[in-house]
Amino acid sequence: MKKILNQRETIISDMLNGFIKAERDHIAVSKEHDRVLYRKEKQEGKVGIVLGGGSGHEPLFFGLLGKNLADAVAVGNVFAAPTPQTVLAAIHEANQGSGVICLFGNYAGDVLNFNLAKEMADSEGIAVVNVAISDDIASAPKEYGADRRGIAGDLFVIKEVAAAAAKGSSLELCHRIAEECNQRTYSIGVGIKPGTNPLNGKPSFTLNADEIEFGLGIHGEPGIEKMPIFSAEELVKRMYSLFEEEITGYSEKEVIVCVNGLGSTTLMELYIITNEFIDLLEDNGFLVLDTVVGNFCTTQEMAGFSLTVQILTEEIKELYQMEAMSPHYFHKESY
Repeated sequence: MKKILNQRETIISDMLNGFIKAERDHIAVSKEHDRVLYRKEKQEGKVGIVLGGGSGHEPLFFGLLGKNLADAVAVGNVFAAPTPQTVLAAIHEANQGSGVICLFGNYAGDVLNFNLAKEMADSEGIAVVNVAISDDIASAPKEYGADRRGIAGDLFVIKEVAAAAAKGSSLELCHRIAEECNQRTYSIGVGIKPGTNPLNGKPSFTLNADEIEFGLGIHGEPGIEKMPIFSAEELVKRMYSLFEEEITGYSEKEVIVCVNGLGSTTLMELYIITNEFIDLLEDNGFLVLDTVVGNFCTTQEMAGFSLTVQILTEEIKELYQMEAMSPHYFHKESY
């Protein structure tokens, strides 16, 4: 493993301290817990947006702290859920009088700890709703959608729920929007080289030189199968065949797309993939409203990518189009 670090014990604190120094005008660390970051600008009476998850997937999650995005983030250890106490401190920072909605990936540790934090917040009189994002179609069949993992589709769900909160929507409405956005968001990933855990130097999975992991999870969870590497055109076709079962039944045909790098995939490759994917969607009758390309949900230096499609309603479309700005994500309706 070659990484530019100090002591392994200080990886998280060193990273967060550097982020705060870079973004000190807008973001601060909580006095209650040093693993909680929050946005300094407050909007009294707004539903608070809390994100959280393990470190190692940057810029997710703290890179989404910003205008019309997240209010506070609970940061876990490398590939580990934040503790209930961390999440509770983030809820305190995000609470602006109208309750808090917590958004996180659908992993057992995150679900458990966010639910424990919700119970503690409820006992303090803070209304909290938890939504576990579950967009990874490779991780469970359609009939077991609630068991699916959360991967790069987090970006769209967070963007839209945060927009609803910024518009003054109630906690109940934000919850309904979060559930609908989650249900309409579908992703699948492919790995060609593992990332390494900076705490132990171990790779997240192993592959032969000519293999790819089709449908892997962001922690290196096994995918649908290992297979020989294909051209971008053939690989995207195989991925699209899995999307078809999920997206062709909708009457709405307007979509947004994310082509997400997993850490070390070049923009050259990501745009080649984008070219193939957009063609397939449009050839099958979908209208692509917007496409975002880049590294949003990574696993250290893992090589590979994920594709995300969200089927829009007019309500979700309006929320998506709201301007948003954070250190690692920017959206403007037109430019």
